Amino acid sequence: MDRDAAVDRLEALVETVASERLPVPVREVWVYGDLALGVDPVDRLDVYLTKDVLLGEGGDAEAATDVPELAGVEGIGSTVRADWAAANPELVRTNATGYAAPERCLGAHLLDDEEPIHLEVCNTGFEDNVTQRLQGAIARKAYEEVLDPRGVCLWIDGVHSDTALEKLRSGSLPFPPLSEALEGLGMDSEEAQRAAQAVHAWREDHEGATIRGDVV
Repeated sequence: MDRDAAVDRLEALVETVASERLPVPVREVWVYGDLALGVDPVDRLDVYLTKDVLLGEGGDAEAATDVPELAGVEGIGSTVRADWAAANPELVRTNATGYAAPERCLGAHLLDDEEPIHLEVCNTGFEDNVTQRLQGAIARKAYEEVLDPRGVCLWIDGVHSDTALEKLRSGSLPFPPLSEALEGLGMDSEEAQRAAQAVHAWREDHEGATIRGDVV
């Protein structure tokens, strides 16, 4: 996507989060990667959502399972909202164990399959998860799991940023290369270079919409 088209798509995604009933509550929307860095065109649009756990507020699961498409799907009313699932049974997605998967349901609601958009979904905020993921990646040497720390908050708890989209559109945000950003978080120089290469390789290996869920 060219830069303006990517910002337009991001703005539409934020408005969807702010205005529509989603499978789970979302309280933060961030963008990171190419668009935050001023790249034009943008190879992939990287978006981070912070979601809330339902904690018994998922609605009438029994009524939702009366919908034929939802028969046998576990987690309706506990992992995703029952009323959302009943209204959008074609968008319900499950994990390998057959439970409704919040991150996959969010992806189905927000994205088209062919869009070059990567969606990260977690129950904790972007900044906290950057640190958590970095620690895990270092411990396991799984550098492709590093979350790019160069992010911009667009929407939080119902409040839009007044300037974020404008700065993204102009490409005026000053971010360092990924390896330098990782060094700033405590990685040594050589390891930061390897991690940056792994993150770039993971992105290049994926096409269309991709979704990754995380629980901290």
